[in-house]
Amino acid sequence: MGREGLRRPGPGRVNTGMTATSDLSSVGEPQGPPPRRLRVGEARTPLQLLRLVAATPSLRHAPRGDGGLVLDLPGWKAPESSNLLMRTWLRRLGHDARPWGLGTNRGTVEQDAERLADRLRATPDQAPVALVGWSLGGTIAREVARAVPDRVSRVITYGSPVVGGPTHTLGAGAFGPEECARITELARRLDAEEPLRVPVTAIYTRRDGVVDWRACIDRSAADVTHVEVRSTHLGLGLDPDVWAAIAAALATPRPEDVP
Repeated sequence: MGREGLRRPGPGRVNTGMTATSDLSSVGEPQGPPPRRLRVGEARTPLQLLRLVAATPSLRHAPRGDGGLVLDLPGWKAPESSNLLMRTWLRRLGHDARPWGLGTNRGTVEQDAERLADRLRATPDQAPVALVGWSLGGTIAREVARAVPDRVSRVITYGSPVVGGPTHTLGAGAFGPEECARITELARRLDAEEPLRVPVTAIYTRRDGVVDWRACIDRSAADVTHVEVRSTHLGLGLDPDVWAAIAAALATPRPEDVP
C-alpha cells in the first residue's frame, strides 16, 4: 500500500484500492440487496484474518493518535466485542478507543443515535469524539454527528448503508417493506435538509455480499472521502486496508485545525 492511497481527495472521489482515484459520478443508485454470487462470496471472510496477520508489520507504522476518544459502533446484531481487535490496535497507536457502550446493535437506529447523542451532549467540556461504525453502526454514527456536530470530530463508516438504511441489505426482509420505505424517505430528507457538517470517510467494497456497495456511497456529506477496499462485508473488521484507512482518517486534521 503506497502513500498515494492515504492522500485526501476532494468530495466525490474514491481511493480505489487505496492507491488510485476515480470519479464516482457514474455510480448508479442501489437496487436492493446484493446478488447471490456476492452473498456466496462472504464464505471467503476467514481469509481476511490471514491477510491481517501478514500485514501486521506494516500496520505498526500507521499514523499515531494523540489520545483522542474514538467510539466504535458495531454492525447490526453484532456485540461490542466484535471489533475488540481493532480497538486494541487503535489503542496501541495512541487513540482512546472504546466500545460505544450500548451493547449489541439491535438495529434501532433512531433510538440508539439519540441515546448516544444525549451522552455526548452531557459532556460539553470534553473534546469532540471520532465515531467509527461498521455497517449499520456507521449509519447510527452519521445520525449522531448530524444531531451533535459540535461534539463529533469526524465519522468513519465501512460497509455502511448510508442510502436507504436496511433497504438495500440482506436485512431488508427483517424490517419489512413499509419500514424500509419510511427509513429511505427519512434518510433522503435528512441528507437534503441537514447534510453532515463533519468530515466523513466512507469505506466500501464492491465484493460486499450483505449491503449493495452503491448504498455505501455518501452523496450528501459536505466533506467526504471514499475509500475502496477488496474485502467481503463480514471481513471488513479484519481487513488491514480498512484498519489503515481508519488510522489515516483519524490522523487527518480537521480543516479548522489547520493553521
